[in-house]
Amino acid sequence: MDKELDLQYRVHAALDVIEEKCSSSTKMNIESKELYLGLLYSTDNQKIYGYITNTKVKFIVVVDSGNVALKESEIRTMFRNLHILYTDAICNPLFSPGEPITSKKFDKCVRNILERQ
Repeated sequence: MDKELDLQYRVHAALDVIEEKCSSSTKMNIESKELYLGLLYSTDNQKIYGYITNTKVKFIVVVDSGNVALKESEIRTMFRNLHILYTDAICNPLFSPGEPITSKKFDKCVRNILERQ
């Protein structure tokens, strides 16, 4: 339970970093379709990476710090693939905006993306 609370705290801290980066980037008038934010938060055990789309959808991936084989380009590719899956899921005419995505196919594809890296 303590580990879960600690992870939730770190993810919320990463979301604050994303909000700060987004507010500073809008001040600079940076327009892009998608924005890979890179490493947001790092501890001895975990590294937290962030990604935001033009619709302000935020993705966060938590990686074990011991995984030194994972390259920045692989993380960026992981985020792009997650964004494509997310877009496909919410573009489904049966999907109601604001509802959680409850698709076994979506969950399986996300797991495959994360396990490949």
